[in-house]
Amino acid sequence: MPSEYTQETIARLYRSLYFIRRFEERVAAIYPSDAIKSPVHLSIGQEFISVAVCDILRADDVVSGTYRGHAAYLAKGGDPKAMMAEMYGKATGCSAGRGGSMHLIDANANVMGASAVVGTTIPIAAGYALAMKRRKTDRIVAAFFGDGASEEGCFYETLNFAALHKLPILFVCENNFYAIHEPQSKRWATDRFCERVATFGIETRRITSGDLFELRDAVAGMVEKLRRGEGPALIECHAYRWREHVGPNEDFDQGYRPRAEAERWMEMDQVPHLAAMLPEAERAAIEAEAEAAIDAAVAFAEQSPFPEAEELYRHVFA
Repeated sequence: MPSEYTQETIARLYRSLYFIRRFEERVAAIYPSDAIKSPVHLSIGQEFISVAVCDILRADDVVSGTYRGHAAYLAKGGDPKAMMAEMYGKATGCSAGRGGSMHLIDANANVMGASAVVGTTIPIAAGYALAMKRRKTDRIVAAFFGDGASEEGCFYETLNFAALHKLPILFVCENNFYAIHEPQSKRWATDRFCERVATFGIETRRITSGDLFELRDAVAGMVEKLRRGEGPALIECHAYRWREHVGPNEDFDQGYRPRAEAERWMEMDQVPHLAAMLPEAERAAIEAEAEAAIDAAVAFAEQSPFPEAEELYRHVFA
């Protein structure tokens, strides 16, 4: 293991990483049965980003996720039972069965509500950061988004506003090189994303290795500055989406990306990498605990009731 990391820290990181991977693999296995009522955007292969970032955050810090937000929700401490029930469309879900996989929220864990509309959570996250600044706290917001969302106008508007007001927000770009099926090379004139962001006077960092520890170390330094009121920061994290854009399967037969491109990232998979750093007994105990918790989440979802028909008329504006 890296010399500066204790076994306790490695175990904590592995517990989160393994749980998210296995939770999503269970979702993928259940999905074809139609028990899950909403589309699912899996973060398998990318979950190391959320684990590294959220491990640095405090319980009172806020996370803003995306429609591919399972990993951020769980890494920040979101309730897995409520998440699974939400995907089943059950009344006990975190959005009372109304929103599904793309609308996860857990106020107790300071996980903001996600949205199915690309980029829309970015300015809302900045609003949370503005509130924190005005309350003179040292809490921060971590706003996750994909490379596709960085092309939305609200992203650049938010960068400008956050820099102008020195907001305590960490922008986390999960760059998996595709916006649905469109490769980055057909969307960006240059790949100098951090350079573009830096023109707003925002500190940036680019992590291309896929290494959880390098990312965690970089985030730790940025978060210290955020808490001191030095203004926003952005970290661009290269990663790769293993499954299809939406759904449980692989999609390398669809012609827009080759499997060989994914295999390089699969070889760098952080799940077995961290597992190898732990004693066998400790690793096995972590994995058994995770499997039991996932079983409990599935059972909770299956046994929970669907919303009553009258629920259609609650929370309706007009």
